[in-house]
Amino acid sequence: MTTSTTTATTLTVRYFAAARAAAGVETEPVEVSGTVDDAIRAIRHRHGPELGRVLDRCSFLLDEVAVRDRTTAVPPGATLDVLPPFAGG
Repeated sequence: MTTSTTTATTLTVRYFAAARAAAGVETEPVEVSGTVDDAIRAIRHRHGPELGRVLDRCSFLLDEVAVRDRTTAVPPGATLDVLPPFAGG
C-alpha cells in the first residue's frame, strides 16, 4: 500500500504596489502545502475581499520566474512575488 503525504512548507510572499496596500504588509511568511494556486487561496483567505479583488488582476513570480501554470508545486523556502498591473512607461 502506497500513501501520499503533502508536507507544508513556508513560502515568503512579497506584495508590491496595490497588493501591498491591500494586504497591509510588504512581506509575510505563509504556510502552504501544494501549488501556487493553493498559496493564492491562502493569502486571499488571510486578507479578505480587498486583496482578493487585487489578486484577480495580478501576475505572480515564483522564485523570480513568471508563473504560467498555477498548478506548479511550491518548493520549500520559495518566494512568491505578487505583482499588480503597473501603469507608466
